[in-house]
Amino acid sequence: MPAKQQRFQEPEVGCCGKYFLFGFNIVFWLLGAVLLVIGLWAWGEKGVLSNISSLTHLSGLDPVWFFVVVGGIMSVLGFAGCIGALRENTFLLKFFSVFLGLIFFLELATGILAFVFKDWIRDQLNIFINNNVKAYRDDIDLQNLIDFAQEYEDVLNTQCGYDVRLKLELEQQSFIHTKGCVGQFEKWLQDNLVVVAGVFVGIAMLQIFGICLAQNLVSDINAVKANW
Repeated sequence: MPAKQQRFQEPEVGCCGKYFLFGFNIVFWLLGAVLLVIGLWAWGEKGVLSNISSLTHLSGLDPVWFFVVVGGIMSVLGFAGCIGALRENTFLLKFFSVFLGLIFFLELATGILAFVFKDWIRDQLNIFINNNVKAYRDDIDLQNLIDFAQEYEDVLNTQCGYDVRLKLELEQQSFIHTKGCVGQFEKWLQDNLVVVAGVFVGIAMLQIFGICLAQNLVSDINAVKANW
């Protein structure tokens, strides 16, 4: 009787992980594209795109930078992750996982340094806020950001401190804010510490999850290529 031939199962690229990573990065990519489009649209409305040199003349922080930078990074990483997963391209998958890992470690290092040098950061934050308040009239988006921060603190005196100096110091604090933005921000962090910590932990877990998915897919692809 002829001997039975033993059949070996060759390694395959897992479809579940592949398409899950693809869907994960589609959301990541689209969200980044939306932020980038919003930033570019805001710059277009302010005429920045027609005069790029005006970016260097801003004396305060332009909040649109957040949308452009964050949106651009998310779009690039999301695109690399999507195409890398769909085309089983190990170079793009490694690019995605390495840069996502760098961002994760930068966030971790920033958090540690912020805790260690919190007094120095508080002083720098005060200087930063004062410089931006001086540039209040230079940029409409900066005006809106400062107005939102002040309205969030519930402005008590709608007449901007009218006749407040005629009152006693304790009475003045019932009509105007005396703590400043940095003090209020620290108080808000303390009051919402669990929520803030939860958000950062959630973001970190998503980053680690994306890195693990990408590395697992790279290992599957390399295993398949080794049997060619």
